Amino acid sequence: MAALDFQHQTVLLREAVDLLQPGVGKVIIDGTLGGGGHTEALLARGATVVGVDRDPVALAAATTRLGGNPRFQARQGNFEDLLRVAADVLPVDGVLVDLGVSSPQLDVAERGFSFAKEGPLDMRMGVDGPTAAELIASMDERELAHILKEYGEEPFARPIARELKKALPTHTLEAAEVVKRAVPRKAWPNRIHVATRTFQALRMAVNRELEALDALLAAIPQLLKVGGRAGVIAFHSLEDRKVKEAFRDLVGRCTCPPGLPVCACGYSGSFALVTKKAVAASEEEVAANPRSRSAHLRVVEKLR
Repeated sequence: MAALDFQHQTVLLREAVDLLQPGVGKVIIDGTLGGGGHTEALLARGATVVGVDRDPVALAAATTRLGGNPRFQARQGNFEDLLRVAADVLPVDGVLVDLGVSSPQLDVAERGFSFAKEGPLDMRMGVDGPTAAELIASMDERELAHILKEYGEEPFARPIARELKKALPTHTLEAAEVVKRAVPRKAWPNRIHVATRTFQALRMAVNRELEALDALLAAIPQLLKVGGRAGVIAFHSLEDRKVKEAFRDLVGRCTCPPGLPVCACGYSGSFALVTKKAVAASEEEVAANPRSRSAHLRVVEKLR
């Protein structure tokens, strides 16, 4: 896929940019640069943006689109490694990570993300590591079933894993047919394709998405300067739960018994929640971009 073909509909654009409060003199890391939609809006508000992405096609597309702006830098890497990739600009005023798969990755058959298009069963967002086909081949049935259940919340994880191990599919449509055979027809979901959860789980495992998120969340105190904000857009319940819990841990809480007129435990949190609950896409955005319907944005601010 050529860089110029990398076109992605940016999710929660206005909400994310408003909550990060970009401005002249501020430095913000876009840890999932993609096509550069969020970065472009941050640059328009006067910020300097370091865009990071593991996908070389995304980096090339964003550089073509935004490279003429002297306040923009593109760097290859994973958002789990921002302490190293962006070490020279830390601490920063903002960090934004969009955990969703980009539209070009889903829509281009040769990337292997889609169960609706024929292509190699790859699913890698970058160029390193095992493909989805190789992952299936290397795991035993029990390990594979655990991945499908944990990451995909797939109720038929065990029979799907059993059939995948028998077939060892190497292409997307082949894998989708295996899932169809493994799940009783009367149990197929009404609103999504029967292979949706399986493909999601394999993608998350191939790209170590939950492990990368854990590393990012642990690094936030070191990434941000006082007054800096971190925002994460999650599309999966497991991811959103991790973000919610990590942000609550950063904020901390008073441990005094209820009813005390003043705090006696000495609690003084170093972070504050900017979003008391997750920000969801508007009805208008969902109508224009159905993939945004499961997006949830949470933001936290470093106080001291």
